[in-house]
Amino acid sequence: MRARHAFTALMLISSLAVAGCGAGGSDAKEESRAAAQDKSVSGAYQERKPGTGPREAAAGKGSGKPAPDTASALTGAHVIRTAELSVRVASVSKALVAVRGTAVDAGGHLADERTERLGGGRMTSTVVVRVPQERYDEVLAELAGAGKLLERASDAKDVTDQVVDVRSRISSQRASVARVRELMDRAEKLSDVVTLEGELSSRQSELEALLARQESLKDRTSLATITVTLSEPAPEEAGTSDDDGPDFLDAVGGGWRALTATAGWIAVAIGAAAPFAAVLGLGYALWRRLVRPRLRSRTAAAPAHSPTAGPEGS
Repeated sequence: MRARHAFTALMLISSLAVAGCGAGGSDAKEESRAAAQDKSVSGAYQERKPGTGPREAAAGKGSGKPAPDTASALTGAHVIRTAELSVRVASVSKALVAVRGTAVDAGGHLADERTERLGGGRMTSTVVVRVPQERYDEVLAELAGAGKLLERASDAKDVTDQVVDVRSRISSQRASVARVRELMDRAEKLSDVVTLEGELSSRQSELEALLARQESLKDRTSLATITVTLSEPAPEEAGTSDDDGPDFLDAVGGGWRALTATAGWIAVAIGAAAPFAAVLGLGYALWRRLVRPRLRSRTAAAPAHSPTAGPEGS
């Protein structure tokens, strides 16, 4: 009986010893692994040589994939939409007002406008409209219906990959700048400080360039660009229509334009002849006042001195 109890106690002690050894070995492995990680981290910040270490230590190895928070923040596709329209209108000035109103009502604005006057009093204007992407189709249809559509071209470019890439690079570049700043705070040698300042300036310049590119992509993907060219018809095309012939109102308008044009030409002719008429009238007045009375007196005195009259009774 005692032998059995002794054997049981011996087995229990042996199992506890084996478990303790295993636990001690496991703890030793974890401690050695943590020490190795701490050594590698500290080596990344401390064991550097001027001119070679700061860039590689600060930048690290990037996988080229966006961070999880960046991927989750990106919702939907990012598309740059552009369109060009050529529209013939009856009045460019009135059409410009309508285009401006359409852009403002859609939450956009006029980015550029160039208007010039052609021969014959005609006008042409090129307008660049920026409108939100969700109102792009609606505004495009409304602008195309402002007059007679002559030409239309549209384009859509997916830049989602560029947006993701720029966001990822900005995140990595910000972390790199932060690490270089941390190294500058811990640097003691003047040579290390000079090297790190150069690295910091270079990385901040790259970060600013990435931020500018991100802002440009954001502007072009949030607002669509529509370029509208407005032109008036030539005089010989003003009264014609490709769909219907002239109606009564067109005839009245044409007659009124012809009447006003004729009256204008008559007024021009009268104005051109007025100086000549004034000179002729003045000459005629002088002739009647000065020359004509003398002619009459000479005519009346001519019979009295005529040589054909002989002596009385001959």
